[in-house]
Amino acid sequence: MDLKEEIYSSAAGFTQLELLAKQVVEGYISGIHKSPFHGFSAEFAEHKIYNNGESTKHIDWKLFAKTDKLYTKRYEEETNLRCHFIMDNSASMHYPEVKKFSVNSLNKVGFSVLSIASIMQILKRQRDAVGLSIYSDEFEFYAPEKGSDRHQHMLLDALNKSLEKKTTHKATKTYTFLHQIAEKLKRRSLVFLFTDMFQADTEEAALFEALRHLKYNRHEVVLFHVMDKKRELDFDFENIPKRFTDVETGAEIDLYSENIRESYQKAVQKYVADLKLECAKYKINYVEADINKNFDKILTTYFVERQKFA
Repeated sequence: MDLKEEIYSSAAGFTQLELLAKQVVEGYISGIHKSPFHGFSAEFAEHKIYNNGESTKHIDWKLFAKTDKLYTKRYEEETNLRCHFIMDNSASMHYPEVKKFSVNSLNKVGFSVLSIASIMQILKRQRDAVGLSIYSDEFEFYAPEKGSDRHQHMLLDALNKSLEKKTTHKATKTYTFLHQIAEKLKRRSLVFLFTDMFQADTEEAALFEALRHLKYNRHEVVLFHVMDKKRELDFDFENIPKRFTDVETGAEIDLYSENIRESYQKAVQKYVADLKLECAKYKINYVEADINKNFDKILTTYFVERQKFA
């Protein structure tokens, strides 16, 4: 994707988050050739597929001549989908340290913010309703699903504010907030959860109980496991004495990375494998979201889930 590097952020957030999100989406769409989503454009976003039995009054015959497929015009008051984003904004999500955010320089929360803003751009084009929840060691923000421009601007502002650096060493009990959010989601929605899944081992059962609660009312849930794969999974650090600090608890340890790399990788691989297994058990779509990659995987997941959502 050819994205303009002059669009960056200060410590307080992206200066032009909406514009950068538009560029991410346009770059993704322009890269689609022979894919299941070929034909997605501003024109397609204003239409929906014609279903047998519907009135033919609103069929767009000009579009039929171009695509050989039947679409009906979508009107502003129509909402096909309700989508709710949940973002973990705990201290660990602000790793690694970033001085100036750009599309090629993101920490975990920055990657999550831009991913959400990009999907929101597509939802906006398709006039779908979108909601947002942000939590850390407290429930920071909640907004129910709506489709207005004013509402989306409010959500973008909340996402931007979340980029401010977290210095707290308080534990984040994700499951507590997921239960609260599940209680708020009254109508069936597509739910996207962005989190690095850092929590104490003793809390794993509680976390999946909360995820199961999110599946209540037939919500479809996608877990984006946000990570810096090079460092957090591969433990790829220079082999010199380093002090590692747990950003959630403040605990510190001094060591040579090479001395523990192999055992660390085995432990993390087992953790991720168990996580995938638990997600499969509860029919939650697990998606690895590496902050060092582009956003194609995130946006493709959205389109696949949207097609499945009925």
